Amino acid sequence: MPNIKSAIKRVGIIEKKTMQNNMIKSGYKSAVKKFEAAVSEGNKENAENLLKEATKKIDMACSKGVIKKNTASRKKSNLAKKLNAINA
Repeated sequence: MPNIKSAIKRVGIIEKKTMQNNMIKSGYKSAVKKFEAAVSEGNKENAENLLKEATKKIDMACSKGVIKKNTASRKKSNLAKKLNAINA
């Protein structure tokens, strides 16, 4: 446990930022799961809408620094491939 006042403040800030990062990460993972569920059902219209939402959440996580740029790009590409597979 820190004794210095500034270190005590930093512990609180780090906890708050960790909670925010976890919320963002959880949000994009949930969006991806909803999309994958729609793909597995074969629901094209719903899957297209959910792809937009999942892409938006992934981009937000990337812009906030929760995930890296290449990771975000890879995840979006994989989701697009899954949508194209049910369209074909």
